[in-house]
Amino acid sequence: MSVPSGSRARTRQAILDAAIEVLARNPAASLGDVAEAADVGRTTLHRYFPERGDLIAALRAEATARLDRAGDRARLGEGPGGTALVRLCQEYFDLGDVLSLLFREQVEDEAGSCDEDFDAMVRRGHADGSIDPELPPVWVQNLVWSQLYAGWSYQSEHGASRHDALRLVLRCVSGAVRPQP
Repeated sequence: MSVPSGSRARTRQAILDAAIEVLARNPAASLGDVAEAADVGRTTLHRYFPERGDLIAALRAEATARLDRAGDRARLGEGPGGTALVRLCQEYFDLGDVLSLLFREQVEDEAGSCDEDFDAMVRRGHADGSIDPELPPVWVQNLVWSQLYAGWSYQSEHGASRHDALRLVLRCVSGAVRPQP
């Protein structure tokens, strides 16, 4: 299948963006709900994604692409491992709806296992003393996911600002991975 361009690409992206937002908040939402949020008709949505499974497959690809771009921006291979981990949390924080889909297993990903770059970052942190060597990479990854979720929940349920919620996430992650004296 070829990748659409121009207005077709914008319409497809609007549908994907709307689907991420709608399904992150209500996993049982209908395709009609997604179409309404994207400001397109159901017929238009079905032209792009004939079945719910087609939309879910596209969301999986979109989620993976967004996570990959966030990982690239975090520069996981640069500097102390603990510093790179903080950068990754900062980049992931704004992917709340995308990660919500992954957490709710609506969109499958390898989020349950560490990728090579994450694993290498944590092991570098072990070696450079910025991440407690007692903490395996998968533990650190689960810690990141749980703290990001806590930050998003705090922001939405308590009206906290993005800045305050992210500050608390970074404080918790940094404190949790720091080697114990």
